[in-house]
Amino acid sequence: MTNIEAFIRRWTAREGGQERANYALFLTELCAILDVPTPEPASHHTERNSYVFERAVTFREPDCSTARGRIDLYKRGCFVLEAKQSRQAGGAKAAHDAETATLFPLEKPSRGRRESRGWDVLMMNARQQAEDYAKALPASEGWPPFLIVCDVGRCLEFYADFSGQGKNYAQFPDRQGFRVFIEDLRSDEVRERLHLVWTDPHSLDPTKRAAKVTSDIASRLAKVSKFLEDQRTPDGKVVHDPQKIAFFLMRCLFTMFAEDVELIPKDSFKSVLGRCKQKPELFSRLLEQLWIAMDTGGFAYAIEATVRRFNGYL
Repeated sequence: MTNIEAFIRRWTAREGGQERANYALFLTELCAILDVPTPEPASHHTERNSYVFERAVTFREPDCSTARGRIDLYKRGCFVLEAKQSRQAGGAKAAHDAETATLFPLEKPSRGRRESRGWDVLMMNARQQAEDYAKALPASEGWPPFLIVCDVGRCLEFYADFSGQGKNYAQFPDRQGFRVFIEDLRSDEVRERLHLVWTDPHSLDPTKRAAKVTSDIASRLAKVSKFLEDQRTPDGKVVHDPQKIAFFLMRCLFTMFAEDVELIPKDSFKSVLGRCKQKPELFSRLLEQLWIAMDTGGFAYAIEATVRRFNGYL
């Protein structure tokens, strides 16, 4: 945490300076904070530059002319990053960039999180530039899953499209969390997410995570089902009817869903299971009482809360 605090102090204390002089140093130090490799030296063979500053690209214009540009930081299969520095006007790094420069002076942004209109325009233009650079990459390299806009010394914005089509870069992980201020790096969760953007971006794909969670739940429930189905009396008779087992597991799944969307208090079902782990003899009584309360509506002693009536024959 000491290194993180020093990094935050070092960069929040900066006023002015030149974007082109500062961004590479800022991002190199950020890599150390995120525990990821730093960019590599660039080669004159552009196709070998898989993780470099100033990656060259060629824009192909509608009139068949071409223009050269440079990606501030590029990591193949991970991201295109466009850097700006809002505390000074800065200069365009290529003729193509000049076309998207803001047409009015930026208001000096505050240290807080209330942004000026000029700053919003700067960041939106930078996001469009990042997408233009991604589009200019050779088809063989594919579309990167992330576009990153960096306001040097202040924040980073993340946009993701995991489809590989480059048609729907959206705020990631959501509208509230896509903008990471430098102070947010104190959070272990934020640093881990950024670490994955650099090292394993597709692991952040919500569809893959949902599929993994669904598969994991299915596997666990299958084990529970098999355990119950295999139980026998001393004379070899089945203890639990298969239909009742299926109904029991279905009610468990529905209760987990109700907890996740907060139709019942957050973590309430989880706390019941935790109590039952310590005292297994409470399990059937607590779940029965909870499901009766959910079926009729009223006070559920198992979770010590009043619940709504669920019309699902619980």
